[in-house]
Amino acid sequence: MSTGLLYHGLGVRGYHHQRTEYSKGTIILGIRRDPAKRCCPACGSPEVILRGCVERQFRALPLGWKPVFLVLPIHRVECRRCGVLRQEAVAFADPKRHYTHSFERYALELTRVATIRDVAEHLGVGWDTIKEIKKRYLGRHFAQPRLKGLRQIAIDEISIGHGQRYLTVVLDLESGAVVFVGDGKGVEALKPFWKRLWASGAKVEAVAMDMSPAYIAAVQDALPKAVIVFDRFHVIKLFNEKLSDLRRDLQREVTEKMHKQVLKGTRWLLLKNPENLNEDRGERERLEEALRINKPLATAYYLKEDLRRLWEQPDPKTAREFLADWIRRADASGVRMLKEFARTLAAHREGILAWYKYPISTGPLEGTNNKIKTLQRRAYGFRDRDFFKLQILALHETKYALVG
Repeated sequence: MSTGLLYHGLGVRGYHHQRTEYSKGTIILGIRRDPAKRCCPACGSPEVILRGCVERQFRALPLGWKPVFLVLPIHRVECRRCGVLRQEAVAFADPKRHYTHSFERYALELTRVATIRDVAEHLGVGWDTIKEIKKRYLGRHFAQPRLKGLRQIAIDEISIGHGQRYLTVVLDLESGAVVFVGDGKGVEALKPFWKRLWASGAKVEAVAMDMSPAYIAAVQDALPKAVIVFDRFHVIKLFNEKLSDLRRDLQREVTEKMHKQVLKGTRWLLLKNPENLNEDRGERERLEEALRINKPLATAYYLKEDLRRLWEQPDPKTAREFLADWIRRADASGVRMLKEFARTLAAHREGILAWYKYPISTGPLEGTNNKIKTLQRRAYGFRDRDFFKLQILALHETKYALVG
């Protein structure tokens, strides 16, 4: 093998090929350093004295299906100029690594289109080797995302397993990149993010979030000039939760067996948008029958459908009047759930109507949370929490499909 092929094919420069061996399906290349390029690893002086050597083996780029190993003697050198006695540096590999730079780059490129397990099996190395390569790369490029240009963000929490374990995720709504992953939820989880945000000098204009009192207080304290936006996703989601509870309570109170049977199994019909009801399965007929026999449920359902129109108004003034009218009708309905929800909307009125100034939502973040759950499911959980968080920060660059 020529020196040129050693460099252009395997990314090894400054070394000479000495021998080639074939053993158990692998290719072993014996190489040696060019004596003219030997120098002190501390000061770079070529005036060195050899003080023994040790043979090391490095994993190189595969040739076809054949694994390739580089074997070379690494000398211990004493510098005449600075007096340092140390092993000479290996130009094509990082210290304490058993693979070459080119092998590392190749493995990283494969992880962009395949999972760590698939890459490890393809290259014939341990899963932990590819994970180590991936983690070091993610740490260098994604551990500290740039925050200076943040203008609009979304904040939400995600459950990552049993035992009430949570992560707080912050998403840049303009780029779609996760810019912070905090342990736990609430005010404490966001403190490291606020410190980095203040130091960056970013001017955050709007924050999309749910109506959690803890997050509201945290954002108002840390970003007093930012506009808080309670998006339609969480408002309707909260109403659907209340509607499900109402249906359950009404079903328990119904005494007639026939009426109880009609209400049974209608939960998903109540939560579906009318245009998504399946006519072939008779879903619309079942829903109409359930609403016919129960006035409180019908009132709540039709008010829910009416509430969806809040985000379809032509201007903020009309939207404000629409919301005020909806709150009055819900409060006058006599249904306890609707009266409580009306008070909730009244208390968060400004944040809901802020959507007309900043039409943002946590929808993109909900999509990211689904990807995070899929990422966790594919890996059967993460024992290394730091690696998991780095994977989340780099999620927007993932190329392979997070499915199956």
